[in-house]
Amino acid sequence: MGTEHSKDEERRSMVFLRKGPKLPAWEDALLAGREPKSLLKRGLRYVSLSLIMKGMTTTPDFLWGLHEVQKLNLSRNQLVVIPPSLGKLDRLVVLNLGGNCLKCLPKEIGLLRNLKVLFVNMNCLKEVPAELSLCRKLEVLSLSHNCISQLPLSFTDLTNLRKLNLSNNRFVQIPLCIFALRSLDFLHLGSNKLENIAESIQYLVNLQIFIVENNNIRSLPRSLCYLSTLELLNADYNAIQTLPDDLYLLRRLRRIAWNPMDKGLHIAHNPLSRPLPEVVEGGLDVLFNYLRDKKEHN
Repeated sequence: MGTEHSKDEERRSMVFLRKGPKLPAWEDALLAGREPKSLLKRGLRYVSLSLIMKGMTTTPDFLWGLHEVQKLNLSRNQLVVIPPSLGKLDRLVVLNLGGNCLKCLPKEIGLLRNLKVLFVNMNCLKEVPAELSLCRKLEVLSLSHNCISQLPLSFTDLTNLRKLNLSNNRFVQIPLCIFALRSLDFLHLGSNKLENIAESIQYLVNLQIFIVENNNIRSLPRSLCYLSTLELLNADYNAIQTLPDDLYLLRRLRRIAWNPMDKGLHIAHNPLSRPLPEVVEGGLDVLFNYLRDKKEHN
């Protein structure tokens, strides 16, 4: 009896989907008479749903009823708005909104208290809602390739954040709130409009990778030399003329690096004053010895 009843329910659901309000072409093809929950994939770690490259300009209504989804990928569509209904998906751990046309995020994103990974790269954001700081479990955040020039001070509450990508935006200075994120081990601020790095960079005591390539930075602060965990420092394509004498304290930098993927010190394409260009050509040990000697004789 129970089986017949469930079959009747399924038939009625399929009839509704076929005869109900006409769905957008992509949504009709996606569902094809199926129950929306059938789109979910149940892996070892997460219940996931991927709607990559579906040509979506709006999010489907059925999405906000899939409360069990933990990993949601809506990247590479043409979404202009994410509705407040996003807050209903409070089990989300991973959310990918990259490669859309979003101009803002709903403040209800702060209801995603289990969120650990958020990608909103390659959109049209000019600001980030302060409510995002309520996602206290957030560990990875990418806001690259947007039009952002500042972050809300409430970001200081994201104490679990480890990786932050703010590259290709419009930052003129590093937002003060970043210096409170003591768990950061990766910080990418390349291709902005930075003119300096504040001495407060020394507070990021766990930083391993720091990228500030393609800015307008004229010098590196001495306090940067106290980040003993630093393994990659990329300051290529800036306006740097001199290097701090204490740079040799960064003992985890293993080489002068030329390949963007390599760890080490990246200092190419800067107007370094002589004799630094020749010294850098000799390798990192030669550079460090030069800076150490220079400091001792000053």
